[in-house]
Amino acid sequence: MNRIMKKYTLTITSFILLSLLTVSCFDLSESVYSEIPVDDFFNSEKDVIAYAGRAYVKLQPYPEEQRLWSLGQNASDEMVIPQKHNGEWYDQGRWEEIQKHTLNSATAGNKILTKSWDMVFEGITACNETLLVIDPIEFENKERVLAEIKILRAFYYYWAMDYWGNIPFSIDFSEKDPPQQKDRAFVFDFIVQEILDNVDAVQDVPTAEYYGRVTKGMAYTFLAKMYLNAQEWIGQNKFAEAVLACDQVIALGAYQIEPNYFTNFEVHNEGSRENIFVIPYHPQLTDEHFYWQNLTLNSASTATFNLAGVPWDGFVLQPDFFTKYSENDIRRNSFLFGQQNDIKGDPIVIGGEPFIYSPTIQDYNSRGEWEGARCAKYEYQEELSYDVVDMENDFVLFRYADVLYTKLEALHRLGRAGEFIDDPDLQLIRTRAGLTPYTVGDLTDSELLDELGREFAWEGHRRQDQIRFGVWGNSWWEKPASGTAKKLFPIPQSAINTNPNLTQNPD
Repeated sequence: MNRIMKKYTLTITSFILLSLLTVSCFDLSESVYSEIPVDDFFNSEKDVIAYAGRAYVKLQPYPEEQRLWSLGQNASDEMVIPQKHNGEWYDQGRWEEIQKHTLNSATAGNKILTKSWDMVFEGITACNETLLVIDPIEFENKERVLAEIKILRAFYYYWAMDYWGNIPFSIDFSEKDPPQQKDRAFVFDFIVQEILDNVDAVQDVPTAEYYGRVTKGMAYTFLAKMYLNAQEWIGQNKFAEAVLACDQVIALGAYQIEPNYFTNFEVHNEGSRENIFVIPYHPQLTDEHFYWQNLTLNSASTATFNLAGVPWDGFVLQPDFFTKYSENDIRRNSFLFGQQNDIKGDPIVIGGEPFIYSPTIQDYNSRGEWEGARCAKYEYQEELSYDVVDMENDFVLFRYADVLYTKLEALHRLGRAGEFIDDPDLQLIRTRAGLTPYTVGDLTDSELLDELGREFAWEGHRRQDQIRFGVWGNSWWEKPASGTAKKLFPIPQSAINTNPNLTQNPD
């Protein structure tokens, strides 16, 4: 599929991007649309699809520096945002609170925490509104569109339940009162039932028309993740159910492990057969933007990638995590380290000093200019400049490697890893990384957790994985040991202030 097809005539255009264009060009306030009969406004399925796209649009802020991805990543052992030697990135200590697990009810006004919560619940609200508006309308494939939005709403609730546990719950946009708080078990059951009730109605095979939308592959991958974490979340062993959900994805025959790991993260990664569910981005046609070049790179990397803007030099790889990679692991090249070269391949020397990214950091409170390995997992195009020309890569939420490793982990926990260990696709995950395939004897809990980290670094998995493997409370680089209460983030103070039904999470 070429770029023009993806960004303009492909499906996502009719689904998400058209809704974006509508939002950016017209006032969609209720005072306008309340005067237009629904039957007159929605004249075709295309109109409905464009409107429904607003629920997907709420995914777009996810990988930004003050949203859910950065909240979870910085709290894990994968990523760190230390204060620089010149005081930059201190940001009133908000990053340190997250990294060192000191967030509590007294610091629940943390900006990253608040914006992460808002992002998730804005997504839920958008789904509720969309369902309320389109449910009375009759149009072709109505059942499919409704099923998509219901599963998408369940996905937002999955994020909320994972990060905050007991959460406000509502599936009715017309409700005026603040929603009641529901416990994790209630929300877990709701999510699973929503997937099971709607999965048969969504698209079977991922086609161009359904790129970036909920499909059966996404739904069953989502279900497998629910079952994989059930022991932690609701105290029930559902590893066998996780295996069956993975088998549903495998049976579709729609996905494959790409021979080249980095195909999944190229600028134009819409051609990946491994990616199952992504957040599409376009520098002009999406309201939110993907700009990791600014978050992680030092200004000296401008010569490497021919950047038009100046990066902010903040997000770096946590030093101990770098040591999890062997030297021959191709996935280690997800990060920049060592001598850096310019776009022509010549070594960069600045003021007589070779430009070298050091994976180590000597002082958390005074990071050196070039200390810390930098993320280059997603390919950087040339001429990137924040909010002018941002990254066009689509951000990967689920991919097929995750399905296969979820199945492997579930079988490992059931003592049945030997049933799957010789699967050719599973082995390809290792061989494409330049490593030997696993044998059953290789699989310990610690090795499997490390491998999940190496395979899915900076993809937003790590916090959930560390909690599931029971190491979240351990100490790691600059982070002291923490108690079980730190598995959940505090509910933002702004939410507590506006909803009297909420009880704060324990400190």
